[in-house]
Amino acid sequence: MGPPGCTVAGMSAQEQQDWDVVVVGGGAAGLSGALVLARSRRSVLVVDAGDPRNAPAAGVHGFLTRDGVPPAELLERGRAEVRGYGGSVLRGEVTGVTRDDGALVVSLAGGRVLRARRLLVATGLADELPDVPGLRERWGHDVLHCPYCHGWEVRDRAIGVLASGPMSVHQALLFRQLSADVTYLAHTRPPEDAEAEQLAARGIRVVTGAVAGVDVEDDRLAGVDLADGTRVPLEALAVATRMRARAAFLAGLGLHPVPHPAGVGEHLPADPFGRTDVPGVWVAGNVTDLAAQVGAAAAAGAMAAAQINADLVTEETGAAVAAHRAASPAAPAAAGAR
Repeated sequence: MGPPGCTVAGMSAQEQQDWDVVVVGGGAAGLSGALVLARSRRSVLVVDAGDPRNAPAAGVHGFLTRDGVPPAELLERGRAEVRGYGGSVLRGEVTGVTRDDGALVVSLAGGRVLRARRLLVATGLADELPDVPGLRERWGHDVLHCPYCHGWEVRDRAIGVLASGPMSVHQALLFRQLSADVTYLAHTRPPEDAEAEQLAARGIRVVTGAVAGVDVEDDRLAGVDLADGTRVPLEALAVATRMRARAAFLAGLGLHPVPHPAGVGEHLPADPFGRTDVPGVWVAGNVTDLAAQVGAAAAAGAMAAAQINADLVTEETGAAVAAHRAASPAAPAAAGAR
């Protein structure tokens, strides 16, 4: 394995290619995992494509001691901490992973190939927005999805909930905690009888009809237009995205995203510690837990990293015991004779 103090910057193509752990994804989960591994004196490389899910957001919220920090600043601090313990960070895109003689072979766009003993996948997810013109342009500003990430910032405003999935009623009830002016836009998901009763009991207005587009005035959301021409004034719009794990590059290992039990997208399943069914591969963050916020993703990365380090220690100890026995074949017998 490569020396723990080296960095990728300045390496030639012939230099360090083998690592204890390659971390794919440099968000909160990946960097947290890399930090734990680097502090455990593992040679670790983070490969990051530079496309974090929360890039459009103005700040990270609900993350203790870092509430409101811009996402880019949080990640830059994380990269500096990883490098401070000898870890390495590389901007790049992983295009595939295969196995060769026990090692995990990680291919990058541009042709570079890395070898790793273990792999931590923390590539997050992609949000697929409902097919309504104008949503993408306002995404992360006044078109949002998470009441815990962005709800405080739109408190007491006129909030619409664009119903398009199985969690839309639940989403509306959560935003009702933040504002008395919440409108459920039935769109493609009218509420069922019991749900309509819940919405009515909480004073949430239901507007039927498909949403055809959003209105923007002075770079602010002003409302939505229905297909019949009706305009619904709003100041913020909550949407339920379809969340899709970014994991196509793992197909060569036979690891594929599967439908999430809640019906909200696709994820990579794993045990509570991030271990997948593929030996040597762990996952952390939104790639496996679609609902994880930044703090939960960071904690999951740290947990997975501790498990990876323990797994490597077990492997190394087994090899050391075998070598010790081979060097002293009479020792076990002699010990048993006493």
